[in-house]
Amino acid sequence: MPVHSRPCGGARELLICGAPYALSDEHLLSVFLGEAEVEGVKALLGGDVSRGLWGLSAEELVRVRGVGRAKAARLLAAVEIARRAGMRQGDDRPTVSTPEDVVALCGPRTWGLDREHFWTLALNTKNRLLRVIEVSVGSLNASIVHPRELFKEAVRLSAASVIVVHNHPSGDPTPSGADIQLTRRISRAGDVLGIEVLDHVVIGESGRHASLRDLGLM
Repeated sequence: MPVHSRPCGGARELLICGAPYALSDEHLLSVFLGEAEVEGVKALLGGDVSRGLWGLSAEELVRVRGVGRAKAARLLAAVEIARRAGMRQGDDRPTVSTPEDVVALCGPRTWGLDREHFWTLALNTKNRLLRVIEVSVGSLNASIVHPRELFKEAVRLSAASVIVVHNHPSGDPTPSGADIQLTRRISRAGDVLGIEVLDHVVIGESGRHASLRDLGLM
């Protein structure tokens, strides 16, 4: 039977018929897990399905009745595919000039992270991206970064400038005192190396962010 000749009543059929917009988050989740398991996952996530999935672990999922290792792996694979799709750029070397450009580029990398991750965006003389470099992974509320590690790859790439980026797992992008001190230390190191530090952007939840440059903190 041709795919589109089937009735489009259930969640699977609506997806096959090209109408995913007609489905709720719960309906989409039921395609992976089955309807009986959705309520258990919703309870685990506090009802916020689309946002909460980013932070789920396999250990949490398999504790839900009816969700075994195979279903948990299938769902986690879909979440990771979505994360990677969000990280892809139409232009392999986009121009990064504003904090909003930084969030568009790095925001998907922060989805579901429970630790502070620190990245360097190495740029050429026209602010086009050379590479996103992950510098370190810190603790729940702190990044551990040394300027030597931050600039090592940027020097190798002959970057003209860098933008430094990290996430706040708390969701609040307000720079801490440690963030401000680190930014000034990095800026001084960049001056010595001849690599300008254009900004330090802190990414919080749902696209919220803070630019230390815009705040006059560097």
